[in-house]
Amino acid sequence: MFKNKWVLYLGFFGLLVLGFWLFVFKGTDKWKKKSPILTYVQPFAFKNQDGIRFTNQDMLGKVNVVEFFFTTCKGICPNMNSNMRKVYDRFKTYPDFQIVAHTCDPDRDSVPVLKKYADSLGIDTHKWVFLTGRKDSLYKQARVSYLLDDPKNELKDVASDFIHTQFFAVVDKNGRVRGQIFDGLKTADLQKLENLVQRLLDEPAEQTNFVNGIFNNNPQ
Repeated sequence: MFKNKWVLYLGFFGLLVLGFWLFVFKGTDKWKKKSPILTYVQPFAFKNQDGIRFTNQDMLGKVNVVEFFFTTCKGICPNMNSNMRKVYDRFKTYPDFQIVAHTCDPDRDSVPVLKKYADSLGIDTHKWVFLTGRKDSLYKQARVSYLLDDPKNELKDVASDFIHTQFFAVVDKNGRVRGQIFDGLKTADLQKLENLVQRLLDEPAEQTNFVNGIFNNNPQ
């Protein structure tokens, strides 16, 4: 009898703890299942379509959809950016949303070329940014920061190296690639991407100056 009372007491105490936990955390971000962190955006500095310096700092505090393309592409790029336009149209009114498009072909895609391309889309370039810079630096970001191409594909001769990828990445407000890498040509992946973007827009940015244990400074 005495033993049964202790079992009841312990069970009751367990229910109290569970109830307290539900009360404290339900409805908060700690209650929600987090999308996995795949990697972290490394420091970079490129130029946007207006010739203005754009760095990893400009991605912080925003949910970013990242792609690599080139303006003369006649294959997958038009379809990719047609799909990206749908993502843009859905989230363009959110102040903390941004698309970051990098050129794969910086030798041809100069600042004026990217400006002309952006203007042809009729989009807000504060919400959809086009970047160019050194080819090796751009490709490092694609392979190391965003996982949009296999690092094993890197060639020692950067002039012969070329990335042609249909994949998109999503970066949260703290500079972390989240969820999965999305195929920009597949409807199912695009729906998953939009769902992830919506969830990350609802997440608060963390107050930290560190990313993956590294102080978040830009290279000079």
